[in-house]
Amino acid sequence: MELTNKENVHKISVHAEVSLIPIGSRIPSAPDDQEETGMSREIAVAFDAISKVEGLKTILTPMGTQIESENLSNIFRAVELAHKAVKDTGIKRIISTIRVDERIDASHTLEDKMESVKKKLPT
Repeated sequence: MELTNKENVHKISVHAEVSLIPIGSRIPSAPDDQEETGMSREIAVAFDAISKVEGLKTILTPMGTQIESENLSNIFRAVELAHKAVKDTGIKRIISTIRVDERIDASHTLEDKMESVKKKLPT
C-alpha cells in the first residue's frame, strides 16, 4: 500500500518485535525430574516459521525477533505460524509479547532506524 504525501510517495513500513516464551519444555534425554530452562530449540522453530513468510525481513536478536513488512497482516500471520510451529513441538502454553510500529508518513527499514540513532550518539 502506498500513500501520497504532497510530492513524496511512501510505502507503509511496519516493524514488530516478537518474543515467544514456551512453557513446559523438557530435556529429552534428562531424568524426568530435570526441567530445562533453555528455550533455544523452540525459539529456533518459531524463527524458522517466521522466516518462511513471504514479504518479511527478519532479524533474530537475543531477546526477540525483529520483523519488517509492508503490511500488518504479514506480521500477525508470522506470529500465528510461530505459535503453531512451537505447539507442534509439544509445548502446551506460549506467552508472547508483540510490539508493533506502523508508520504511514514515511518508509524506513530497521537498518535506517538503527543508523539514525547511531548518528546521534556522542562521539
